Amino acid sequence: MSTSDKGTTPKTTPKTTPRTDSKATPRTGSGTGPATASAPSPADEGPRPGRLTAAAAVCGLEGLALAVGGVYLLVMGLLGRPDSPAQAEMGGVTLIALGAIPLLAARGLLLRRSWSRGPAMITQIMALPVAYTLLTSTGGLIPAGIALAVVAVTGLVLILNPATTEALGIRGPARDA
Repeated sequence: MSTSDKGTTPKTTPKTTPRTDSKATPRTGSGTGPATASAPSPADEGPRPGRLTAAAAVCGLEGLALAVGGVYLLVMGLLGRPDSPAQAEMGGVTLIALGAIPLLAARGLLLRRSWSRGPAMITQIMALPVAYTLLTSTGGLIPAGIALAVVAVTGLVLILNPATTEALGIRGPARDA
């Protein structure tokens, strides 16, 4: 019924009908209504694949290790007695900044953001020369090199996996039929 037919409205209709109608309209940012609704992307459908979660865990582990190493260098540069305090402090700040990249990539992978695949891949690729350097050294650094190489190769395999690529909504090159 329209509000212009006031004489034909039944008595059970509340007098505040215009007010409740205005509250029924969707607000911006409420998550409903045509203003904020978007078509679901293929990446948002279904549960997150285990490989994607594992890739995010590998990136998060690497980022956490870099950040912890950076904090250690920074603290030792400030409180310890290094040969060059400025170099230790700068190395610590650099490692903390470098640790932020895989941590952000890990968060993006968990949230299925397609942009996160690039930083995650770059992190794994950059870890391979570091692992090689550790492997060619002597002493206790060889096991660290082996561990880093295993983590980096595992991360690359998980990130490049077709299930991960599909979950992120990344399509391959178009093939002509």
